[in-house]
Amino acid sequence: MKVDFGAFEGTGQFYCPPERLVSHVLAEADRLTDVILCPPDHLAPVPCCTVTRRHIDQGFATSSNEAQRQHAALVATLEGRGIRCHMLQPSADLPDMCFTRDIGVSTPWGMVALNPAMPHRRGEVDALVEACGRWGLPIRRISRGMIEGGDICVAREGLLIVGLSGERSSAAGIDEFARPFRAAGWEVLVCPFHADHLHLDTIFCMIDRHEAIGCVDLLDPAFIRAIEERGIAIRPMPAAFAASLGCNILALGDKRILASSADDLVVTTLRAADYEVLTLDISQFAACGGGIHCLTQPLRRLGA
Repeated sequence: MKVDFGAFEGTGQFYCPPERLVSHVLAEADRLTDVILCPPDHLAPVPCCTVTRRHIDQGFATSSNEAQRQHAALVATLEGRGIRCHMLQPSADLPDMCFTRDIGVSTPWGMVALNPAMPHRRGEVDALVEACGRWGLPIRRISRGMIEGGDICVAREGLLIVGLSGERSSAAGIDEFARPFRAAGWEVLVCPFHADHLHLDTIFCMIDRHEAIGCVDLLDPAFIRAIEERGIAIRPMPAAFAASLGCNILALGDKRILASSADDLVVTTLRAADYEVLTLDISQFAACGGGIHCLTQPLRRLGA
């Protein structure tokens, strides 16, 4: 599905696909059919996390043309696998808007708009809510506590995993988000981690219903035990991958993975385990603190 972004310049409108959209995700690694993205027209490094501050100190400045090229390759790769890409309209005062993962999560009960800790990101949530209204998608909005999508993993039916650093997601925000899951009888596992790692998805991501990759030295030992007791194996990755966003991958379902071309160990490890791994250059986004998982907000996945 190709989008003519020029048709929306100066209109403040969102791309509205003609078919009826459904927001529904039961498992993080089920087959992806629809995803929400936003072009990086106004991408700029914001010094609100350790990774971005380091790159700014090293003199990094965004290349708009290169960011657009890398994002277009991401869209083309998704569309080439039959995944429908639905676009939010970028806004000049929202430099992180291309990282759509953090502002909303599709659940078994529809879309939930989140409550980012960073004030400069809250306008992105307003944009998502407006887009969902135009798309005819019901949406629940979190207003109590802080919670961002990089800390949320709808692991599989019956199991929700949420990261708690206390900086980007708070206990109150997690409780509010998890309320319908708990009411439906789901287990909710909370993984505490150091705020230097920004989000849980920089150190842990599901690649299948029964398998994940993770920086095990940075994960809480009690969380690792709880995950393994539930039949989920973690393929270990070095602690340094938290800074390089090596674990920040996107599962497309059917043992297909999108990963950064900069992280050879992830690629070789998963290919050796019979995963199909597609690689992309996301260097512009990694320097701004986000990877492929951050750039994509799954809207709908189909279970086996």
